[in-house]
Amino acid sequence: MTDEPYRWLEAIGNRREYVREQLKGGSPVLLASRPEGILLMGVARGQGKVFEIHDRHAMAALGHPADIERIRQAAIDATHLEAFTRAPEDVSLRRLVSFGLSAQLKQNFEQLFTAPVLGEFAFAELGATPPEDLLARVHFDGTFALRPGGVLVVGPDADLEAGATRWLHSQLDPSLSWTSVARLLLEAWWMVSTGTPFDGTLPSATEREQGWRAATADARIELGWLNRRSSRTARYEPLDSAALNGSPPLPTPP
Repeated sequence: MTDEPYRWLEAIGNRREYVREQLKGGSPVLLASRPEGILLMGVARGQGKVFEIHDRHAMAALGHPADIERIRQAAIDATHLEAFTRAPEDVSLRRLVSFGLSAQLKQNFEQLFTAPVLGEFAFAELGATPPEDLLARVHFDGTFALRPGGVLVVGPDADLEAGATRWLHSQLDPSLSWTSVARLLLEAWWMVSTGTPFDGTLPSATEREQGWRAATADARIELGWLNRRSSRTARYEPLDSAALNGSPPLPTPP
């Protein structure tokens, strides 16, 4: 009996390695807080990767479609229950992650006789101003990090995530249109997807654009927009990715 804690720790370590192995090759998702709102981007070849959650909240994820759908539905149920029992404006990403999804993911991961959730998740909460935006990075084991605005990259490799985040911070300017921001996110997506390091000499801008265009030729680019300037209660809007492929650009979201 004295070796039971060590067996449990070994099993947890094996479980963590198993999930990471399953998520290798997953298509990254990226979020960027902008003066006009929050842009969410993913590239899907099957089920969607970018979703509306509640009035001011959205989600993006990589992983197994069934597990993504399970967490999406749990997030929707939690936010709508909070809105019903309190008020819609009281729905908080901090509460959703801290007291809801994180505990659920942790419990599921540590129960060794149940299947772990195969997914990595990003959540966004739109604030009245960009400094009030909140982004959440949630891992399959329930660990999470909250950050005010900025950029959030979710991928299968932590080092590439960090490199892409630093690079995007250096490239994004408040004056850029949403189409320009989306193209930069796609360049970062392509580099993370191909394992291209962000240290040292990067591929040229032309190579990066050619890379993401070729990689998305048989896929669907999903763009979600939490519109800060909308007069509607529900701020989420899907954006047309045709604006990135040579079609006449859409106007910057109002």
